[in-house]
Amino acid sequence: MSEQQQPVTGFYALAQLEPEALCVIEPDGTEHTRGAILGNVHRITHALRGLGLERGDVVAMLLPNSAEAIGLILAVMQSGWHLVPINWHLAGDEVAYIVEDSGARAFVAHSRFEDAVTAVTDDVPTLPAEARFSVGALEGYRDWLTFRDGHPDTAPDDRTAGGFMNYTSGTTGRPKGVERPLPEVDADTQASLSGFLNYLFGIQPGEDHVHLAVAPLYHTAVMQFVLAALQFGHTVVLMDKWTPEGTLERIERYRVTTSHMVPTMFNRMLKLPEDERRRYDVSSLTHVIHSAAPCPVPTKHAMLEWWGPVVYEYYAATEGGGTLATPEDWLRKPGTVGNAWPISEIKILDDDGNELPAGEIGTVWMKMGDRTFEYHGDEDKTKRTWNEQGFFTVGDVGELDEDGFLFLRDRKVDMIISGGVNIYPAEIESQLLQHEAVLDCAVFGVPNDDWGEEVKAAVQLVDPDAVSDDLAEELIAYCRDHLGGYKVPRTIDFHAELPRTATGKLLKRELRAPYWEGRDSALV
Repeated sequence: MSEQQQPVTGFYALAQLEPEALCVIEPDGTEHTRGAILGNVHRITHALRGLGLERGDVVAMLLPNSAEAIGLILAVMQSGWHLVPINWHLAGDEVAYIVEDSGARAFVAHSRFEDAVTAVTDDVPTLPAEARFSVGALEGYRDWLTFRDGHPDTAPDDRTAGGFMNYTSGTTGRPKGVERPLPEVDADTQASLSGFLNYLFGIQPGEDHVHLAVAPLYHTAVMQFVLAALQFGHTVVLMDKWTPEGTLERIERYRVTTSHMVPTMFNRMLKLPEDERRRYDVSSLTHVIHSAAPCPVPTKHAMLEWWGPVVYEYYAATEGGGTLATPEDWLRKPGTVGNAWPISEIKILDDDGNELPAGEIGTVWMKMGDRTFEYHGDEDKTKRTWNEQGFFTVGDVGELDEDGFLFLRDRKVDMIISGGVNIYPAEIESQLLQHEAVLDCAVFGVPNDDWGEEVKAAVQLVDPDAVSDDLAEELIAYCRDHLGGYKVPRTIDFHAELPRTATGKLLKRELRAPYWEGRDSALV
């Protein structure tokens, strides 16, 4: 096929070529064409430029899965800004911290999250009151749709590629923004280069696909797969609150072909009565990819038996990646998370930075060509994450086999993975220590058959005689008032003293081990 015959790629070009094509289906079933989405994308760019936003500036977003979120994402991608998508399960002070830490010059939120949104006040130095917007009425916020719709839907000048700055928690417990240099290309060129679906799945531009987004767009991977689908001209179906029945119903109704899921979703769907599972037609599926948490081998086998050879697995992080295991790879090597992407390299290094041979366990280090990132405002953490050869690590432990396939053997130190969501104990511990009754504490993950892990706290009290069920409930409620719900300990154990070394290092493994006794905690 000649260059002139190559299929058109990139949302902006496709929207001009076929403006009436179906583009986005919202959770309530509302449909939007490419042309309608593109018009709003241009309006947003004009509107925010009118506030003085320039290349490199930051726009923060706290929106549910919706056409408004898609429009803002695509506007940032053509305007040379950084988008900070914020987890809408966070508490208000957590949201306010991210908005301020990122240096956001505009903030677009939804009235549905009023309690968290109203914590973002005039105290943010980079964010004037006129740059705070809400979808739905919120005191102190401008109406986003009125503001957006007051601008033209024509293409703006100087359309340049933007990017994301996703926030991930660090060892200190405070979230850190993963910041990458903006691409030095125009928006259309960058959009046409979005070959994510091609190099992972072999999907070609011009093929007819429907992508189902089952999780919130603030997740890095969910966002990236949705954006890649739009750039290839695929229809995107958005879910709001995930349910197994809702997922299966949408797969059948919209003839979904691709999706990104986590193993907890597989478990929930598999636990439906078999006759209910079997009554949904899932034969349209061609590529369902999963990551974010260990997938038990029996669960993966059951999904492959049910859905056929369409379940792919990958290993990556907000910082980058990674590996891919096709269904065929995984069946040959159960438990693997795959081998390196075409643009990536994987090495296993010991604590001294020496490369380990196949079969030896060490720290997983990755390289994505010449792509780099830094932790926004944290030079020390950035330096610790990279080595002199241009590889980075997120602290996971694993091994490569003789064929270059990666097997993870442990996870980030002390990190809890519950339902596919990363939870960092230091942040919860920091909050618990603010309570007047708490002298010392440790937070760690214990087994949960549905979610993989759940959050438990071990607490040493100032007054050892104050131990009671009522105090445990009080501490849990205290956490709920200050942290996102998924971070709140499900249970609290009281200890006379927590195990620490002479130098003060907490021996969390001693606390955690009894709960995992008799269980295989490896990722197989």
